[in-house]
Amino acid sequence: MKRISSLARFGTFAGVLLLALLSLILLITWSLWFIVPLVLFGVLSAMGVYDVIQEKHSILRNYPVLGHMRFFFEGIRPEIRQYLIESDQDEEPFSRDDRSLVYQRAKGQEDARPFGTRMRVYDAGYSWVTHSVQPVHIENTDFRVRIGNKDCKQPYDASIYNISAMSFGSLSANAISALNKGAKMGGFAHDTGEGGVSRYHRSGGGDLIYEVGSGYFGCRTDDGQFDPEKFRDQASSDQIKMIEVKLSQGAKPGHGGMLPASKISKEIAEARGVPMGQDCVSPAAHSAFTTPIEMMDFLGQLRDLSGGKPVGFKLCIGHQREFMCMVKAMLETGIVPDFIVVDGTEGGTGAAPLEFANHVGMPMVEGLTFVHNTLRGAGIRDQVKLGAAGKVVSAFDIARALALGADWCNSARGFMFAIGCIQAQACHTNHCPVGVATQDPTRQRALDVGHKSERVARFHRNTLKALGEMTGAAGLENPSEFLPRHMMLRQGDKSMVQGDEVYGYLPEGYLLDDKAQDYKGNKTRWSRAQASSFVPFD
Repeated sequence: MKRISSLARFGTFAGVLLLALLSLILLITWSLWFIVPLVLFGVLSAMGVYDVIQEKHSILRNYPVLGHMRFFFEGIRPEIRQYLIESDQDEEPFSRDDRSLVYQRAKGQEDARPFGTRMRVYDAGYSWVTHSVQPVHIENTDFRVRIGNKDCKQPYDASIYNISAMSFGSLSANAISALNKGAKMGGFAHDTGEGGVSRYHRSGGGDLIYEVGSGYFGCRTDDGQFDPEKFRDQASSDQIKMIEVKLSQGAKPGHGGMLPASKISKEIAEARGVPMGQDCVSPAAHSAFTTPIEMMDFLGQLRDLSGGKPVGFKLCIGHQREFMCMVKAMLETGIVPDFIVVDGTEGGTGAAPLEFANHVGMPMVEGLTFVHNTLRGAGIRDQVKLGAAGKVVSAFDIARALALGADWCNSARGFMFAIGCIQAQACHTNHCPVGVATQDPTRQRALDVGHKSERVARFHRNTLKALGEMTGAAGLENPSEFLPRHMMLRQGDKSMVQGDEVYGYLPEGYLLDDKAQDYKGNKTRWSRAQASSFVPFD
């Protein structure tokens, strides 16, 4: 199978080499006219040699000569795109526009575009930032947020834009190395994903957020239970800055996973702490806790075992009442997490069942608004920092999330684009054409760690620079000052509405005030939530 794959990738290059050699032989033995095909195939052969040794383009390293066809079609894409727009056909507007934006910023190219917006400004759902007639110039765009409440002994000053959770095993060794090295260069954090802390996460020296999933990879017993001592050893590393317990992810909330034994290499087994030759199972639910109070106790245990580093959890909102159960447990135990990451169902970079990807879980905007206002209603919003993830690629995406209550944002696909992902959607096949999502050593060779890490750092820097410009245009000094009223939204009837009319902040402590007015059934859910169980009571 691997031989067939290599033939498909290098077959064109091998073919032009063979034709160049044949043309040379015929030129010598038959006719001088064969100098024409010799020159043609000789140039193509030289092009193929250069493609294999150059470091900038992963596609060309994996598909010498043939890969140039992609760049040819990219060159004529604006005309094709205009035809599709005029024909009123869908053409993946989010994917293509934002992927192009990331590529330009990662490469340090000019990202300005002529002839105005490409968005359909009169369509329902279109949103924008309101600007000021007195804009502000912001010089320093290294925006940061301190994560860690009163019980945290080692708070972390995080960038407001970081790499979201992607595991080694899902991504290649070279991809993980490039992301981490880029995070080190740019001074931002890299979430390990639930697959454990691999040698490639450590290789670049970048700050790490250690994600602990239901499989407890890197801190598990032989039968898959949580191992406190292994966790202590793992979390003691200076490179690990925060601990994140994954309850669910946007791509497939409420769904476990399995890595077949055939895909487990020695390096994956090393990172996850699992044996070779056996299927590696990630259960749908955690075994270390079953109730909200047990969950808070577990978070407190992780904080103690890590030496007081910031500890929190990530989830995609499902039953709203269940999150309220967690908040009630925080109030009852006094154990309040340092942070919560809200993942939207529209997020996720790996393969997931179609129904889960499209119809399970709450989108980021609604989930973030709900979590933010629930914490405000319980009177503990000031103790918990909120991260947001779910197709956060551009400066506007960050500004919108901050306005709706986030303190910082994570991005997976943005940084995948930065290291060369072209959304070939072959992540689960091990045949990624650019070496990002594959364990095939010949394919991942195409991804040059040194070059791509520079693109990661450059994308982060240029995105925050754009965020600074957008913040200043709104007349603000810092992105943390964005509020819902700084956003406008187009409604279905073509009218516009101010953001705080749709996603407004609810009063502090309203859930605890018996006389406070209910809002969309939140107080009813709160009354049915209990700290002792996730099961509702009537």
